Amino acid sequence: MRTVQWERMFPDELEAAFQASPIVYFPYGLCEPHGPHNALGLDTLKAHAVCCRAAARFGGIVAPPDYWHIHENSGYAVWAEQNIGEVRPWLTAVPPWIHFKNVCYHVRAADALGFRGALFVTGHYGPNWQDLKTLLAILQPHFAMRLYGLPDFEANMPGFSEAGERGDHAGKVETSLLWALEPDCVDVSRLPAPGAPGPHFAMGPSAHQAERRVGERMASDEAAYLGVKARELLDDYARHAPQERAPVSFTQVERIWSEEVEPILSQFLSMQPLFEGQTMPPSENSRWRLNWQTLG
Repeated sequence: MRTVQWERMFPDELEAAFQASPIVYFPYGLCEPHGPHNALGLDTLKAHAVCCRAAARFGGIVAPPDYWHIHENSGYAVWAEQNIGEVRPWLTAVPPWIHFKNVCYHVRAADALGFRGALFVTGHYGPNWQDLKTLLAILQPHFAMRLYGLPDFEANMPGFSEAGERGDHAGKVETSLLWALEPDCVDVSRLPAPGAPGPHFAMGPSAHQAERRVGERMASDEAAYLGVKARELLDDYARHAPQERAPVSFTQVERIWSEEVEPILSQFLSMQPLFEGQTMPPSENSRWRLNWQTLG
């Protein structure tokens, strides 16, 4: 197959890939500060590249990456004041209710095309990945296609990954991964001197330990994990496949959202004013105070 990227494929290539493995991968992330040494799109770049590696090895089609994700509100704003500061952040942020409603329509589109399984991979952390799992659990009874959501670090945990590294933020793990997956997007010569006072555009403290070779091992492990999950989704679909499939309409999606998601949206972890371990909101004069308590 010439490529596995949906937006770069011709119709006959899409049909062939679909017939071989009716799995679709949805990569998510955003542009946000990741130290002076990483490109701003790190989250999405790594999620997309890992999905492409998985699809190339195990089959499936990779949907166009989504670079608009959750930030600026709730505990994300608290974190941003501490780790980014008052500099121009170059964020592509949307509130949780926009991101998650978009996910609903991504599910609808893939299901209407006849995919049997969909993996939703976020390279952006914080508690949004837990909310993604909650959302997909709500949606699953309404769709024939089998759904699974995860942060990419789930595929890089001890017990599966040889590297066994938990996710970080612009530190050893994320820098190593991006270095392996998109080497033009990492420039370690831009790293500040060790011990230089920060914050350094939200750079993780272990960034100087990054190694491209370690990133290659992590990327391979993550792609293999996604391949396992894709096979599990196809097997699950075979066990639960309906005799007939009917596309879900836009109107039905809106009803699911208004009746089942919106009533519990305030309980989503990414909507909480403070995340675990945080004790203070952003300062009154901080740029991060603006959307701290914004509700949908």
